Amino acid sequence: MFATPIWGWGKQPGSILTTRFKAASATYRLVLATLLCAFLLAADKSRADAAGSTVEFAALAKEKFVASQETFQRETNNAEAAWRFARACFDLGEFATNSSQRANIAEQGISASRSLIARQPSLAAAHYYLAMNLGQLARTRTLGALRLVSQMEIEFTRARTLDENFDFAGPDRNLGLLYLEAPTIASVGNRLKARVHLRRSVELAPDYPDNRLNLIEALWKLGDRVEARREFKALEEVWPKMLEKFTGDEWAASRGDWSKRFDSMKRKMEATPKLIESPRAKP
Repeated sequence: MFATPIWGWGKQPGSILTTRFKAASATYRLVLATLLCAFLLAADKSRADAAGSTVEFAALAKEKFVASQETFQRETNNAEAAWRFARACFDLGEFATNSSQRANIAEQGISASRSLIARQPSLAAAHYYLAMNLGQLARTRTLGALRLVSQMEIEFTRARTLDENFDFAGPDRNLGLLYLEAPTIASVGNRLKARVHLRRSVELAPDYPDNRLNLIEALWKLGDRVEARREFKALEEVWPKMLEKFTGDEWAASRGDWSKRFDSMKRKMEATPKLIESPRAKP
């Protein structure tokens, strides 16, 4: 498992744009450059800073992609083989070197997910990995990205309805990130919904580091520094034991990402005097 999704948006379609929408297009491009290393897109798993590590994780993703693809092609009616291949597509897409490559891989995952949904519409994993791969595809688009984001919201919501515990509360985690990072103008961004879903992911899977970190980072970003500190203090007390539950090569990238974000959040809190903070209204 590798990186958390980064969803992206492009310029606004149409020839007549208000000043506000023109200004918003810069936000969409920024989102395009910064989002899915935080989602997701789930495989939820991580970014590696060192070039050597990136090559190593990319090779592992490729290996898993090839293996799952062979199984999927050999067992065409096997539902688990289908969604595992879709997951491998998302993971490999994180290491794509250009938009064409990322789009090609994502479209394979989308196709596998849609075919599986046609056969088993009540399977949460199919909807979940459809949304994840739509997120990868959105990173390669401009005009069509907003439509893909809306589809992602629909599919994550369906996955949540079918199995909210899937992938360590993945549906709520990714919905929370989507609502947090998407623009509120002409898209699905909603800060209240972001809080609700990110907190729900912690309630469902409190031992999964990404859920706790996402909530803390969101609270800090939204200005609720007091609550962010409270959540971080609780996380700090269990952090070493929490990481012990995710060992081995499969979790190496994620552990590196989680540790980096934990340390970064700690530094931010230490550098920000508590006296200048004030509680924010809770949703």
